[in-house]
Amino acid sequence: MSKPHPGAMDYALLLALGAIWGSSFLIIKLAVATVPAATTTAARLAIAAVIMYAVARHAGQHLPRDPKVWRLILLSALFGFALPFFLIGWGEEEIDSGLAAILMGAMPLTTVLLAHILTDDEKLNLRKGAGVTLGLVGLVVLIGPEKLATLGDNTVRQLAVTAAGACYGVNAIITKSLISQPRRALVASVMLAATAMTIPISLFIDRPWSLDASGLSVASVLLLGVLPTAYATLLMFKLVDRQGASFFSQINFLTPLFGVFLGAFILAERPPPNAYVALAIILLGVAVARGRKPAS
Repeated sequence: MSKPHPGAMDYALLLALGAIWGSSFLIIKLAVATVPAATTTAARLAIAAVIMYAVARHAGQHLPRDPKVWRLILLSALFGFALPFFLIGWGEEEIDSGLAAILMGAMPLTTVLLAHILTDDEKLNLRKGAGVTLGLVGLVVLIGPEKLATLGDNTVRQLAVTAAGACYGVNAIITKSLISQPRRALVASVMLAATAMTIPISLFIDRPWSLDASGLSVASVLLLGVLPTAYATLLMFKLVDRQGASFFSQINFLTPLFGVFLGAFILAERPPPNAYVALAIILLGVAVARGRKPAS
Protein backbone atom coordinates (compact mmCIF):
# COMPACT_ATOMS: atom_id res chain seq x y z
CA MET A 1 0.00 0.00 0.00
CA SER A 2 1.51 3.32 -1.08
CA LYS A 3 1.84 6.20 1.33
CA PRO A 4 -0.30 9.33 0.80
CA HIS A 5 1.39 12.41 -0.59
CA PRO A 6 3.19 14.28 2.23
CA GLY A 7 1.06 17.01 3.72
CA ALA A 8 1.60 19.95 6.03
CA MET A 9 1.50 17.70 9.12
CA ASP A 10 4.24 15.45 7.71
CA TYR A 11 6.55 18.38 7.00
CA ALA A 12 5.75 19.84 10.43
CA LEU A 13 6.76 16.54 12.05
CA LEU A 14 9.94 16.46 9.97
CA LEU A 15 10.86 20.00 11.00
CA ALA A 16 10.04 19.25 14.63
CA LEU A 17 12.31 16.21 14.61
CA GLY A 18 15.09 18.17 12.90
CA ALA A 19 14.79 20.89 15.52
CA ILE A 20 14.71 18.45 18.45
CA TRP A 21 17.67 16.37 17.29
CA GLY A 22 19.51 19.49 16.18
CA SER A 23 18.96 21.02 19.62
CA SER A 24 20.43 17.95 21.31
CA PHE A 25 23.95 19.22 20.55
CA LEU A 26 23.17 22.48 22.34
CA ILE A 27 21.59 20.66 25.30
CA ILE A 28 24.56 18.27 25.55
CA LYS A 29 26.92 21.25 25.63
CA LEU A 30 24.99 22.70 28.57
CA ALA A 31 24.83 19.34 30.34
CA VAL A 32 28.52 18.43 30.15
CA ALA A 33 29.56 21.84 31.47
CA THR A 34 29.37 20.37 35.00
CA VAL A 35 28.10 16.79 34.50
CA PRO A 36 30.76 14.67 32.73
CA ALA A 37 29.92 12.74 29.59
CA ALA A 38 29.64 9.29 31.18
CA THR A 39 27.13 10.45 33.79
CA THR A 40 25.19 12.57 31.29
CA THR A 41 24.92 9.51 29.04
CA ALA A 42 23.82 7.15 31.81
CA ALA A 43 21.25 9.57 33.21
CA ARG A 44 19.63 10.49 29.88
CA LEU A 45 19.41 6.80 28.94
CA ALA A 46 17.89 5.85 32.31
CA ILE A 47 15.22 8.55 31.96
CA ALA A 48 14.41 7.56 28.37
CA ALA A 49 14.38 3.84 29.24
CA VAL A 50 11.75 4.36 31.93
CA ILE A 51 9.60 6.43 29.57
CA MET A 52 9.90 4.00 26.64
CA TYR A 53 9.22 0.97 28.85
CA ALA A 54 6.03 2.63 30.10
CA VAL A 55 5.03 3.47 26.52
CA ALA A 56 5.68 -0.13 25.40
CA ARG A 57 3.61 -1.59 28.23
CA HIS A 58 0.80 0.88 27.55
CA ALA A 59 0.81 -0.35 23.93
CA GLY A 60 0.57 -3.94 25.15
CA GLN A 61 4.08 -4.83 23.99
CA HIS A 62 6.44 -7.03 25.99
CA LEU A 63 10.22 -7.17 26.04
CA PRO A 64 11.68 -9.89 23.80
CA ARG A 65 12.65 -13.23 25.35
CA ASP A 66 14.63 -14.82 22.54
CA PRO A 67 18.37 -14.92 23.47
CA LYS A 68 19.32 -14.43 19.80
CA VAL A 69 17.26 -11.23 19.69
CA TRP A 70 18.87 -10.03 22.92
CA ARG A 71 22.35 -10.50 21.47
CA LEU A 72 21.40 -8.07 18.70
CA ILE A 73 19.75 -5.75 21.23
CA LEU A 74 22.98 -5.60 23.23
CA LEU A 75 24.94 -4.71 20.09
CA SER A 76 22.36 -2.06 19.20
CA ALA A 77 22.50 -0.67 22.75
CA LEU A 78 26.28 -0.35 22.49
CA PHE A 79 26.57 1.12 19.00
CA GLY A 80 23.25 2.96 18.80
CA PHE A 81 23.14 4.60 22.22
CA ALA A 82 25.81 4.00 24.89
CA LEU A 83 28.97 4.54 22.85
CA PRO A 84 27.86 7.38 20.51
CA PHE A 85 26.12 9.29 23.32
CA PHE A 86 29.33 9.14 25.36
CA LEU A 87 31.57 10.07 22.42
CA ILE A 88 29.44 13.09 21.50
CA GLY A 89 29.26 14.24 25.12
CA TRP A 90 33.00 13.78 25.63
CA GLY A 91 33.70 15.66 22.41
CA GLU A 92 31.43 18.54 23.39
CA GLU A 93 33.24 18.98 26.69
CA GLU A 94 35.75 20.93 24.56
CA ILE A 95 34.32 21.62 21.09
CA ASP A 96 31.36 23.80 20.11
CA SER A 97 27.92 22.25 19.72
CA GLY A 98 27.66 23.58 16.15
CA LEU A 99 30.87 21.83 15.12
CA ALA A 100 29.58 18.60 16.66
CA ALA A 101 26.40 18.93 14.62
CA ILE A 102 28.40 19.37 11.41
CA LEU A 103 30.59 16.36 12.21
CA MET A 104 27.48 14.26 12.79
CA GLY A 105 26.07 15.47 9.48
CA ALA A 106 28.31 12.92 7.76
CA MET A 107 26.59 10.04 9.58
CA PRO A 108 24.47 8.91 6.57
CA LEU A 109 27.66 8.61 4.51
CA THR A 110 29.31 6.38 7.11
CA THR A 111 26.19 4.22 6.95
CA VAL A 112 26.58 3.90 3.18
CA LEU A 113 30.22 2.93 3.54
CA LEU A 114 29.62 0.43 6.34
CA ALA A 115 26.69 -1.10 4.45
CA HIS A 116 29.09 -1.79 1.57
CA ILE A 117 31.50 -3.54 3.95
CA LEU A 118 29.03 -5.43 6.15
CA THR A 119 26.16 -6.37 3.81
CA ASP A 120 25.76 -8.19 0.51
CA ASP A 121 22.87 -6.17 -0.94
CA GLU A 122 23.92 -2.51 -0.42
CA LYS A 123 27.20 -2.21 -2.27
CA LEU A 124 28.80 1.06 -3.29
CA ASN A 125 28.21 2.34 -6.79
CA LEU A 126 29.65 5.40 -8.50
CA ARG A 127 26.99 7.73 -7.08
CA LYS A 128 27.33 6.46 -3.50
CA GLY A 129 31.12 6.46 -3.75
CA ALA A 130 31.09 10.08 -4.91
CA GLY A 131 28.84 11.01 -1.97
CA VAL A 132 31.13 9.30 0.54
CA THR A 133 34.16 11.00 -1.00
CA LEU A 134 32.51 14.40 -0.70
CA GLY A 135 31.69 13.68 2.93
CA LEU A 136 35.30 12.79 3.69
CA VAL A 137 36.47 15.96 1.95
CA GLY A 138 34.03 17.96 4.07
CA LEU A 139 35.38 16.42 7.28
CA VAL A 140 38.97 17.19 6.27
CA VAL A 141 37.98 20.78 5.45
CA LEU A 142 36.26 21.09 8.83
CA ILE A 143 38.99 19.58 11.01
CA GLY A 144 41.92 20.71 8.87
CA PRO A 145 44.61 18.46 7.36
CA GLU A 146 47.33 19.97 9.54
CA LYS A 147 45.33 19.23 12.71
CA LEU A 148 44.67 15.68 11.57
CA ALA A 149 48.42 15.25 11.22
CA THR A 150 49.18 16.47 14.75
CA LEU A 151 46.08 15.14 16.56
CA GLY A 152 45.83 17.82 19.24
CA ASP A 153 43.30 17.50 22.05
CA ASN A 154 40.42 19.18 20.23
CA THR A 155 41.18 17.19 17.09
CA VAL A 156 40.85 13.94 19.03
CA ARG A 157 37.52 15.12 20.41
CA GLN A 158 36.30 16.05 16.93
CA LEU A 159 37.31 12.60 15.74
CA ALA A 160 35.40 11.13 18.69
CA VAL A 161 32.21 12.82 17.49
CA THR A 162 32.93 11.57 13.97
CA ALA A 163 33.36 8.07 15.42
CA ALA A 164 29.92 8.44 17.03
CA GLY A 165 28.53 8.86 13.52
CA ALA A 166 30.26 5.62 12.52
CA CYS A 167 28.63 3.92 15.53
CA TYR A 168 25.22 5.02 14.28
CA GLY A 169 26.14 3.58 10.89
CA VAL A 170 26.95 0.22 12.48
CA ASN A 171 23.66 0.35 14.40
CA ALA A 172 21.73 0.99 11.19
CA ILE A 173 23.06 -2.33 9.88
CA ILE A 174 22.28 -4.14 13.14
CA THR A 175 18.70 -2.90 13.35
CA LYS A 176 17.91 -4.35 9.92
CA SER A 177 17.84 -7.72 11.69
CA LEU A 178 15.42 -6.41 14.33
CA ILE A 179 12.72 -4.86 12.17
CA SER A 180 10.31 -7.73 12.87
CA GLN A 181 10.23 -6.88 16.60
CA PRO A 182 7.51 -4.60 18.07
CA ARG A 183 9.07 -1.15 17.81
CA ARG A 184 8.28 0.32 21.19
CA ALA A 185 9.29 -2.82 23.07
CA LEU A 186 12.45 -3.02 20.99
CA VAL A 187 13.49 0.57 21.74
CA ALA A 188 12.68 0.10 25.43
CA SER A 189 14.84 -3.04 25.48
CA VAL A 190 17.74 -1.31 23.76
CA MET A 191 17.58 1.69 26.09
CA LEU A 192 17.38 -0.53 29.17
CA ALA A 193 20.43 -2.46 27.98
CA ALA A 194 22.32 0.75 27.22
CA THR A 195 21.47 2.08 30.68
CA ALA A 196 22.83 -1.08 32.27
CA MET A 197 26.05 -0.62 30.28
CA THR A 198 26.62 3.02 31.18
CA ILE A 199 25.61 3.31 34.84
CA PRO A 200 28.59 1.26 36.16
CA ILE A 201 30.98 3.34 34.03
CA SER A 202 29.46 6.55 35.38
CA LEU A 203 29.76 5.32 38.96
CA PHE A 204 33.36 4.20 38.50
CA ILE A 205 34.70 7.15 36.46
CA ASP A 206 32.69 10.16 37.58
CA ARG A 207 31.55 9.30 41.12
CA PRO A 208 28.37 11.32 40.39
CA TRP A 209 27.50 11.73 44.08
CA SER A 210 30.58 13.93 44.43
CA LEU A 211 29.89 16.19 41.44
CA ASP A 212 29.19 19.88 41.92
CA ALA A 213 26.60 19.99 39.15
CA SER A 214 24.85 23.23 38.28
CA GLY A 215 21.08 23.47 38.11
CA LEU A 216 21.32 24.22 34.38
CA SER A 217 23.34 21.08 33.71
CA VAL A 218 20.96 18.89 35.72
CA ALA A 219 17.97 20.37 33.90
CA SER A 220 19.74 19.80 30.59
CA VAL A 221 20.36 16.13 31.43
CA LEU A 222 16.68 15.69 32.29
CA LEU A 223 15.68 17.41 29.06
CA LEU A 224 18.04 15.18 27.06
CA GLY A 225 16.34 12.08 28.42
CA VAL A 226 12.81 13.32 27.81
CA LEU A 227 13.06 15.28 24.55
CA PRO A 228 15.67 14.08 21.99
CA THR A 229 16.03 10.57 23.44
CA ALA A 230 12.46 9.47 24.27
CA TYR A 231 9.92 11.89 22.76
CA ALA A 232 11.76 12.26 19.45
CA THR A 233 11.79 8.47 19.12
CA LEU A 234 8.00 8.44 19.35
CA LEU A 235 7.77 11.23 16.76
CA MET A 236 10.08 9.22 14.52
CA PHE A 237 7.76 6.22 14.72
CA LYS A 238 4.79 8.38 13.84
CA LEU A 239 6.51 9.98 10.85
CA VAL A 240 7.90 6.70 9.48
CA ASP A 241 4.47 5.09 9.84
CA ARG A 242 2.89 8.00 7.95
CA GLN A 243 5.41 8.50 5.13
CA GLY A 244 8.06 5.79 5.24
CA ALA A 245 11.83 5.76 5.65
CA SER A 246 12.65 7.65 2.44
CA PHE A 247 10.72 10.76 3.45
CA PHE A 248 12.08 10.50 6.99
CA SER A 249 15.68 10.37 5.69
CA GLN A 250 15.43 14.07 4.79
CA ILE A 251 16.05 14.64 8.50
CA ASN A 252 19.75 14.19 7.66
CA PHE A 253 19.73 17.62 5.99
CA LEU A 254 17.87 19.38 8.79
CA THR A 255 19.59 18.15 11.96
CA PRO A 256 23.06 19.68 11.34
CA LEU A 257 21.49 22.94 10.12
CA PHE A 258 19.44 23.29 13.30
CA GLY A 259 22.48 22.30 15.37
CA VAL A 260 24.66 25.04 13.86
CA PHE A 261 21.91 27.67 14.04
CA LEU A 262 20.98 26.99 17.67
CA GLY A 263 24.62 26.94 18.78
CA ALA A 264 25.18 30.32 17.14
CA PHE A 265 21.88 31.86 18.28
CA ILE A 266 21.76 30.68 21.90
CA LEU A 267 25.41 30.07 22.84
CA ALA A 268 26.82 32.79 20.58
CA GLU A 269 29.14 30.25 18.94
CA ARG A 270 30.93 31.57 15.89
CA PRO A 271 32.01 28.69 13.67
CA PRO A 272 34.98 29.53 11.44
CA PRO A 273 34.30 30.04 7.72
CA ASN A 274 35.66 26.57 6.88
CA ALA A 275 32.88 25.07 9.06
CA TYR A 276 30.19 26.44 6.76
CA VAL A 277 32.10 25.26 3.69
CA ALA A 278 32.44 21.82 5.27
CA LEU A 279 28.72 21.72 6.10
CA ALA A 280 27.83 22.51 2.49
CA ILE A 281 30.19 19.82 1.17
CA ILE A 282 28.89 17.19 3.62
CA LEU A 283 25.24 17.93 2.82
CA LEU A 284 26.06 17.81 -0.89
CA GLY A 285 27.67 14.42 -0.30
CA VAL A 286 24.52 13.17 1.47
CA ALA A 287 22.39 14.45 -1.42
CA VAL A 288 24.61 12.77 -4.03
CA ALA A 289 24.66 9.47 -2.12
CA ARG A 290 20.86 9.53 -1.91
CA GLY A 291 20.51 10.41 -5.56
CA ARG A 292 18.51 13.56 -5.05
CA LYS A 293 18.96 17.18 -4.10
CA PRO A 294 18.20 18.42 -0.60
CA ALA A 295 14.67 19.59 -0.10
CA SER A 296 14.51 23.35 -0.44
